[in-house]
Amino acid sequence: MLIGILAGLTTGALWGLTFIAPRMIEPFATADLVIARYLAFGVMSVLLMIDPRFRPGPLSRSRLATGFGLGMVGYVGYFLTTAYAVLYAGAVLPPLIIGTMPVLLALIANWRERAVPWRSLLLPLGLIAAGLAVVNAHAFAHALPETRNDTALGVLLSVLALVLWVGYGLVNAQVMRASDAPDALRWTGLQGIGAALGSLSLLAVVGLPAVPEATSVEVWRFTFWSLGMAVVGSWFATWCWVIASKRLPLALTAQLIIAETVFGLGYGLAFEQRWPTFIETTGILLQMAGVIVAVAIFTRKRVTPAAGIP
Repeated sequence: MLIGILAGLTTGALWGLTFIAPRMIEPFATADLVIARYLAFGVMSVLLMIDPRFRPGPLSRSRLATGFGLGMVGYVGYFLTTAYAVLYAGAVLPPLIIGTMPVLLALIANWRERAVPWRSLLLPLGLIAAGLAVVNAHAFAHALPETRNDTALGVLLSVLALVLWVGYGLVNAQVMRASDAPDALRWTGLQGIGAALGSLSLLAVVGLPAVPEATSVEVWRFTFWSLGMAVVGSWFATWCWVIASKRLPLALTAQLIIAETVFGLGYGLAFEQRWPTFIETTGILLQMAGVIVAVAIFTRKRVTPAAGIP
């Protein structure tokens, strides 16, 4: 069990890098990081498939299209919206909004199956709503007039990232529950190719990076983060999550997803070189308490939130 817990926490720590990576590669743009990261991810996926153990096997055209589409939306789309959400809204709001994902997936499952009485969810949903309201109100109240539009845009992008994450999780879970479900890591490789196709589409729009003022140190830093997010943030994080899912009971793995929010908040605040304010801390604790209570309620009733891979 200890190995499973460590693997789950490692996954959260690596996925949490999504909230800080775009701020570490300046003067390069976020789109440059997205293109470089997912091109590298796709190339790595293709190279691994030279070994038959990493090939997804014979798949129908619809399954192939689903895999490629999930790579474009679940990787490129999610990372792009999350990255810009952090750039516009700061370190606290995006992780909290996106961190409601396990609860939202469970609510959708409950709407379909009605496994848990809705009244039992009033407490956790109230805690989540209160936490988000407190942090949002604080952010807008303390934002300068000229930055409030940026904050609002960041919130909207966070919501869009959450929608993409949830859509990815639902479709991915449907595939993995099928009788002919592919192996998780082989399926991830197929999505890696889809992510590379998505990055190529983005490249066609924004073009190659043009940063003549970048120093050699900044170029190496950009390269490090691009390759690191491809290898460690995608493949290795996925492998760790598979280990955690196999070794831990559902009630524990579902709650370990929250580690992504915790690490994301920690990275962002460390980048801004500050501690959270009292109001931010209150909102964070309320929201996380709500998520934990909701996950506990659903896992007791054997409702499985669909898991995804950002």
